[in-house]
Amino acid sequence: MNEPTTTQRRHFGTDGMRGRVGDPPITPDQILKLGWAAGRTLARGDGTRGERPAVLIGKDTRISGYLLEAALEAGLSAAGVDVYLCGPLPTPAIAYLTRALRLSAGIVISASHNPFADNGIKFFSGGGAKLPDDVELDIEREMDAPLVCAPAADLGKAFRVGDAPGRYIEFCKSTFPNELDLRGCKIVVDCAHGAGYHVAPPVFHELGAEVIAVGDAPNGTNINAEVGATHPAYLAEQVRAHGADYGVALDGDGDRLVMADHDGRLYDGDQLLYVIARDYQRRGVLRGGVVGTLMSNLGFEQALSRMGIRLLRAKVGDRYVLEQLLARGWHLGGENSGHLICLDKHTTGDAIIAALAVLRALIEQRTTLAEAASPVTLFPQRLINVPVQRGFDWRASETVTSAERVAASSLGTAGRVLLRPSGTEPVLRVMVEARDRSLADAHAETIAHAIAAAAGQAL
Repeated sequence: MNEPTTTQRRHFGTDGMRGRVGDPPITPDQILKLGWAAGRTLARGDGTRGERPAVLIGKDTRISGYLLEAALEAGLSAAGVDVYLCGPLPTPAIAYLTRALRLSAGIVISASHNPFADNGIKFFSGGGAKLPDDVELDIEREMDAPLVCAPAADLGKAFRVGDAPGRYIEFCKSTFPNELDLRGCKIVVDCAHGAGYHVAPPVFHELGAEVIAVGDAPNGTNINAEVGATHPAYLAEQVRAHGADYGVALDGDGDRLVMADHDGRLYDGDQLLYVIARDYQRRGVLRGGVVGTLMSNLGFEQALSRMGIRLLRAKVGDRYVLEQLLARGWHLGGENSGHLICLDKHTTGDAIIAALAVLRALIEQRTTLAEAASPVTLFPQRLINVPVQRGFDWRASETVTSAERVAASSLGTAGRVLLRPSGTEPVLRVMVEARDRSLADAHAETIAHAIAAAAGQAL
């Protein structure tokens, strides 16, 4: 199974622009130019309505956020765009506030789950959704133009949004039923030393839970460092140590969720999305089916099928999940990595809101997380990243395509093979899924060696 190709973009990947700080494109000059290009693109749209464009900028807790925030602010101001600054807040908070404040766009400075030395830029439209590909392409084209500063009287101004954290906390709480609360629940909340450190614990506490906050002391360099959704073993350890009922782990920018039960057993995005979908179906509010991605586990798909719920696979990336949800008028979608979208509650993936949806299902059904997720038997997956030259066309190699065909034929309906280029680094990702882990390992390694040979790279 192959991921469909998209129009080639030079700067933007599947989730904005990302890289190591100091290396192109994450350099002060290029981010300033990006802010200017984005401002010019937005100004054209708002100018037709006679409005002065205004953009919200939020960030995670990386030390480089200060540098990139200043560069973006300068570029936007030079393009004649007003800037609203809210400091460290989760990515979904920026989406919400952009919509609530009726702004032209939102910009998040974050590299999500990456190490602190990386950073990135991603955009939201005025409606709180990821920018469409064509708008990102317009911004890329504008970046090739010479930077021309707006007249002095037309330069953008900057404002501070002082009540941003409190507004987002109230928004998250509003997605939980008024007649329910979390009294009697002890919850470990792992904030990954990231953007959710000062908003996620209060949400669960104010709904009545006893909260043990961990990963809530960011220092600029410890984001995602052995904590959070990308290192869930720490969450499991903390749940067991504190005798908690549940564990909730966010990633650095607060849009990815992993949960744990009282035994410290971990649940990924596919399992959590199943619990939410089953609850929506139970309550009669499920619209259509569920949108996953090419990486969604086959066991998840089969569990949904047994409930009469269709799984539609989108390209990898929550932006593409959202596109399919909007196109079909469906509500639920996500990735096994933990990006979960409840479109009846928010316009983008939100770890806090998804966790509340899971907890609602468990409370109303008087069940445990283990019982609610038990119909999902995840197939073992083997993932290998094979270094390749940028632009490497693996489809043109008979060695690679032959290895892929053999694996797919051998697995039949009891497994899957997926090859896809990374949107952020020069690697070809190989994923093989099978009922038997040894089969997944063997086929993945065979395909990976075929790719390495064809690309002339060491594996």
